[in-house]
Amino acid sequence: MILEELLKKGQLVRETVKSHEIYDLNEIVDRDLKDSFTQELSDDWKFGIAYNAALKLATILVRHAGFRVRGNGFHLNTIQLIPHFLGKKYQEYADYLDICRSKRNFLEYDSTGGVGPDDVQQLQEFVQEFQAIVRTHTNLSF
Repeated sequence: MILEELLKKGQLVRETVKSHEIYDLNEIVDRDLKDSFTQELSDDWKFGIAYNAALKLATILVRHAGFRVRGNGFHLNTIQLIPHFLGKKYQEYADYLDICRSKRNFLEYDSTGGVGPDDVQQLQEFVQEFQAIVRTHTNLSF
């Protein structure tokens, strides 16, 4: 199981969530999702901002459960934990977000123009759906 492996490696630690932390993370999600719709930005940048919102949603799941991801592979490890906290039927969410992670890395570190408007829209819609799921799962309302 991914949770046990990450705990063993020290890449996941048990840590009590602070009262404001989930709220603050959700504020970042709201900001980034809104900013990803800014027309003046490139599709690459919109995609990166929407990806950050999705990653923060996965982080909310981890923190809500009383864990914190540490060290190298933060993005990948956080994404891999999605089906652990939501159930195996959400593996496709983790798979899609991992594809987005790879695209975002390419856009951030290697080249430009790797995504188009359809990629951005698909990710924005994913974030909106994922946010509703995370809110329901964590019993959080904002």
